[in-house]
Amino acid sequence: MTGGSLKTAAGLFWYFFRIGWYTFGGGWSIVAQIEKDFVEKRGEITSGELLDIVSVGKSLPGLMIGNVAYLFGHHLAGVPGGVLAVLWISIPPLVLLSFLTVGYRAVRDNVWVERMLSGGRGVVAPGIVSAVGKLCRGAFPQRACLPLGVLAFAASALFHVNNVLLIMCGIAAGLLLGHTGRGGDGQ
Repeated sequence: MTGGSLKTAAGLFWYFFRIGWYTFGGGWSIVAQIEKDFVEKRGEITSGELLDIVSVGKSLPGLMIGNVAYLFGHHLAGVPGGVLAVLWISIPPLVLLSFLTVGYRAVRDNVWVERMLSGGRGVVAPGIVSAVGKLCRGAFPQRACLPLGVLAFAASALFHVNNVLLIMCGIAAGLLLGHTGRGGDGQ
């Protein structure tokens, strides 16, 4: 491992450890934070690359954010980056959950706690919608991709078509369309 990769892996350690303490709302809110920090601010990864990582991470078994953290860390710093990213995105919630579960029974019926949780849910949703909107910009590299995306959404939302089947159909469509979405000619 090069010195630069080691430095990047160490930076991922601190980044994921830090956001693990305050990023509420599940995997999508963390993806939104990664998009803001690494696509918009630092330019270290493109929105298309992040979308690819999220697509693969969401498609694999296991926790989406663990998969995304590993793939993202691996993309930037190889295996050590992936391992550190998934380890350190997991430790803060584990610590917080351990403390919360001990005290939750004492406060679960408290009206103020109920109100806090309700307010928190209300501000998490816009962040998730924002992240999905930004990632969708890179999701449709060809005109044919948009109708395919709409059809896949309808098949999933209205007809409860299995997501694995939809992913396999998307892979087949990508192979048939032959476009990489990275400026190549698809050949």
